[in-house]
Amino acid sequence: MPRFAHPLFAIPLATLLAACNAQTAPDDQAADTSGGPETVTIGQLTAFAPAFEDVVASDARIERLTDPAEQAFTWSEGPAWVRDGEYLLFTDVPQNTMYLWSDADGLSVFLQPSGYDGPDDGTLREAGANGLFAEPGGSVLLADSGSRLVARLDPATKTKTTLAARFDGKRFNSPNDLVRRSDGTVFFTDPPYGLKDGNDSPAKELPFNGVYRLDADGNVHLLDDGLSYPNGIALSPDERTLYVANSDPARPIWMAYTLDAAGNVESQRVFADVSDIVGDDNPGLPDGLAVAADGTLFATGPGGVLVFAADGTRLGRIETGTAIANVAFGGDGHVLYMTSHNFLARVPVRAKGLAYAGD
Repeated sequence: MPRFAHPLFAIPLATLLAACNAQTAPDDQAADTSGGPETVTIGQLTAFAPAFEDVVASDARIERLTDPAEQAFTWSEGPAWVRDGEYLLFTDVPQNTMYLWSDADGLSVFLQPSGYDGPDDGTLREAGANGLFAEPGGSVLLADSGSRLVARLDPATKTKTTLAARFDGKRFNSPNDLVRRSDGTVFFTDPPYGLKDGNDSPAKELPFNGVYRLDADGNVHLLDDGLSYPNGIALSPDERTLYVANSDPARPIWMAYTLDAAGNVESQRVFADVSDIVGDDNPGLPDGLAVAADGTLFATGPGGVLVFAADGTRLGRIETGTAIANVAFGGDGHVLYMTSHNFLARVPVRAKGLAYAGD
C-alpha cells in the first residue's frame, strides 16, 4: 500500500487556517551552489505570534537538499544527525532503505534493507526502519518498523543489536519513533502503520497501540495504551516531560506525560491540539518531534513544522509545501533537518538543539 494511503494523506477537509503573517514566500526555486551539493530554496515561514522571530529569523531560507526528479523517496522519515561523522541518517520506510546525507558528499544509500530482511510473508505494509536517534557514543537507536522491534545500530559496522521485540510475550506492532534519556532509558511508540490492514491485521498481536519505556536492563513497561496512533516522541530538557504525537485526523494532538525519576507516568495532559487546522490545504498530521535546549518544541503537523513554546503556545510554522514526516537538529545545533515526504530539506534556526545544550 502506498504511503499516501496513510492518514497523513487522507484527511477530510476541516476548518481552514485563519489569516496570518507569511514571513517568507519565495515563488521561484532559487538554486544555491555555494558550499557543497546544489540546494534549492523552497517554502515559507508563517508566524502566529511575534515570538516566532526569536526562534526562526524572518529571513531564514528553507533549502531543499535532494531533488525528487533525481531521487524521490516514497516517504522519508526518521532523521538523526551523527555528530562524530558530521552526517545525517534518515529512512525511506516503504522502500526499506536508510540514506546518508552530508554537506561534503550529498546523498548516498547507507543501509539496504534498513529493516526487515526476510522473505515476504504478506503481513507488512512498510518493511523498513522508521525513527532513528543518535546516541552520544556514536551508535544509533532504531525503531525497526518492518522487523517489529527496537534495535541499536553501529554505523561503523552496520550491525544491529535487538533491544526489545515483545511486550507480555506478544510482538510489537511496528515501532515508529524513539528517544533516549541521559541515563540510557529509551521511550518509544508502537502504532500499526507497518502492518498491512493496520489495526485489522491478523498479524497484530497486541490489542492496542502503545507508548513504552525500555529500561537499560531490557525490561519493557507500557506507559499508555489509550492513543489511537502514537507516533513522534521527545523529551523536555529536564527529562521530566515526555511528548507524544497522535497521528489521528479525528484527534490530532500531542500529549505531555509528567515522569517520575524512574520514568513512570505521574500525570498526563493534552499539550496541543490542531483540530482547527487539519484539512486538505494543510497536508500532514502530528508526527515527528524535536526539542530545543530552551524547551521550544518543533512538531511536524498540518501544513509543515509547527513551533510551540514550552507552554504550548503556537508560535509559527515552517512550510515546505508538502507533508513533513520528521525533524532533527544537526550541524552546529542551529540547523533543523526535515524529511518532507519525498525529499530532504533544512532551515537555519535561532533555537539550539537539545543535544547541543552543553556546547
